[in-house]
This record gives sequence, C-alpha cells and structure tokens, in this order.
Amino acid sequence: MLSSTFIENLGRMIPKENIILNESMSRHTTFRVGGEAACLIKVPNNEKLARLILFLDQTGHEYFLIGNGSNLLVSDNGYDGIILKLVEQFEEVYTDGLKIIAGAAAPLAQVAKLAMEEGLTGMEFASGIPGTLGGAIVMNAGAYDGEMKQIVKEVNVMDQAGNILTLNNETMEFGYRSSVIRNRPFIVLSAVLELEEGDKEEIKRKMKELAERRREKQPLEYASAGSTFKRPEGYFAGKLIMEAGLRGFSIGGAKVSDKHCGFIVNTGNATAQDIYEVIQEVQERVKDQFGVLLEPEVIRLGRF
Repeated sequence: MLSSTFIENLGRMIPKENIILNESMSRHTTFRVGGEAACLIKVPNNEKLARLILFLDQTGHEYFLIGNGSNLLVSDNGYDGIILKLVEQFEEVYTDGLKIIAGAAAPLAQVAKLAMEEGLTGMEFASGIPGTLGGAIVMNAGAYDGEMKQIVKEVNVMDQAGNILTLNNETMEFGYRSSVIRNRPFIVLSAVLELEEGDKEEIKRKMKELAERRREKQPLEYASAGSTFKRPEGYFAGKLIMEAGLRGFSIGGAKVSDKHCGFIVNTGNATAQDIYEVIQEVQERVKDQFGVLLEPEVIRLGRF
C-alpha cells in the first residue's frame, strides 16, 4: 500500500493524470496476463524521469521500467513496486540523412516503417518485432539474420543519479540477446540508428516477405511474448521442445504452440501461473532428456 504522502509527492513531479494506482498489468503485456501493479507512472520527458528515479531511490520504492511488455510475464499476484512507462518525448522519431533518431518508447515496427518510407535499408528485420526501441536495444533484439547491433550507432542512457550518458556501439557490448545495459542500472532514453540508402520498393518487398514468413511459422493469432527461450549454444530451443514431445503441451490456458514449439501462447484464458508452469515443465523435460537447460528470454516480475 502506497501512502497518501508518497502519492502527493509524486503528484508534484508528474501530472496527476499520468499516475495510475492499482493498474492491471494484463493491459501492458503481450501475454495479456498479470495482476495489478501498485502504481503505474507515465513519464513524459528526461527531466521528470531524472527527478522521479532519484525520488524513488531516496524513498526506497522498487521500480521497473516497461516498454510494450513484449518480453514480460507479471505474476497474477501483481507487483508491489512502481511501473514506469515512457511516453511523449520518448516516443519521438525523425530522420537525419542516413540516420534515424528515435526515443526509447517508439515502437520498433514504427521506426522500421519510417526507414522504409525514407528509402533507408538495414532495418527490415525489425519490422515484425513487437517491442519498443528501448527494449530492443537492451536485449539486442534480432530476427532473420539481423540484430540491433548492426544498426545502432549510439545510445543515450540515464544512470541512477539522473546523469545522461552516450554509449557508442562498442561500449554497448552487444551479444546474443544481451547488452551492457542488462547488467547496469541504465535506462535507455533514445538512440541513433545508422542505415544505408536503399530502394523503397525493394525494402517494402522484403518487409512484406518477412511478414509472410512470420505468419506462416509463428502463432501470431495468439497472445505471447515471442520466442520464450534463448537459443542454447549448438541447439535450437523449438526443436528440443518438439523432440521432447511437448508440442501442444498445455496447463490451463497456456500452451506450447503447435505451429512453433519455441512459443508458449495464451490461448485465451491463461493465467500468468499457467504460463510459468508450462515454462518450468518445458525446462525440466528438455533438461532430463537432452541435458540442456533452456534459459527463458521472458522476464518474470512479481511473486510466482
């Protein structure tokens, strides 16, 4: 329970309409599950973000930053901390020659569409990834032989003291589904993407082709968090899950996709606990049969 004094102090820093108490996280995750967060705050700009994180640190309130919630599983029991969601300034996107400058909250698909419209190539792989730019940078999101590492020139981040730093591509230490930000208390604010001049119609054709491949191979008709597990070295997660006899395995409304075993989907009435238990069962069976521990890409938040 958040005190009235705490809420009043928040209201002095953030517009009151941007402060939402007891917000259902099922509205903010692509799994469409999850209990209530004690408070969700929509943060409109760098200045208010800096003041807010200093205040939360000083008052000892736990907080978690979300984008589109496309890689997040929130407990049915909810989250006792503060959810921060970047809006307004953080959603801005514009071009500068061969560069795209975009805020962390800009949807990745929107940034890829702008690149196409401006005849800039190199970002086609990202057109079907459902997250925001910030989340994609943190996890070095990728698909179809492309990844953020290939196009990120620099990233503006904020540290816990409210200082803004600029990290270049090398400093970001991009790896498979990882970056330096995964292990540092930085918040992505914006990024500069460096692309190449291309043919608009060819870019559009490639994006359409990738979209068709996704529809054919991925269970886009269901709520999910995309690929549930990281690719283990030397293996493919989906193939291991299939060979473990888990295609279509379900608990409650959560199910290993029949179309792509690397996806766990919400068939319509799943709880977060259902999804969590399917993840656990998949991990246990694959470990028992093949000696491989599958590491989830999905981040869990709250008590399971």
